Amino acid sequence: MPEKRKSELTTLCYIEKDGCYLMMHRIKKEKDVNQGKWIGVGGHFEPGESPEECLLRETKEETGLTLTSWKFRGIVTFIAEGWPSEYMCLFTADGFTGELSECGEGVLKWVKKEDVFQLNLWEGDRIFHRLLLERDDFFSLKLRYAGDELKECVLDGAAVDAADPAGISVKE
Repeated sequence: MPEKRKSELTTLCYIEKDGCYLMMHRIKKEKDVNQGKWIGVGGHFEPGESPEECLLRETKEETGLTLTSWKFRGIVTFIAEGWPSEYMCLFTADGFTGELSECGEGVLKWVKKEDVFQLNLWEGDRIFHRLLLERDDFFSLKLRYAGDELKECVLDGAAVDAADPAGISVKE
């Protein structure tokens, strides 16, 4: 029987509370492209799901929380050698009910937004975290990697120097 291939559509959410984001330290799975990195919560679409349905299901599965207020912030396209292209729907959420539960994919921790940049993040994640802090509008970000190295960054259709992604100009 052929191996079931995961969807190339994903969601990622940064849940906000008291100036912090809920972050996941990916240290529990053996074969994990995000091993050792800190990311938000989310995952692959199931057949027929909308971005919002995937967001709600994945958040509940990974955290035990039920989101009550969220915002679709952007679409991130990941290109990496040896992997299919991934299209990630990026969300933030500022309302939820329930109690935080243990996650089988990593350790969950509330981290102050300004401290997120000190964590072990993908370089592209640093870029979209900056965009989440500085922009309220929807954005499109394309990130191309060779291994762990960010080689190309395109924001809203315009190339950004991948060697100096901090040079991103944000819309006024």
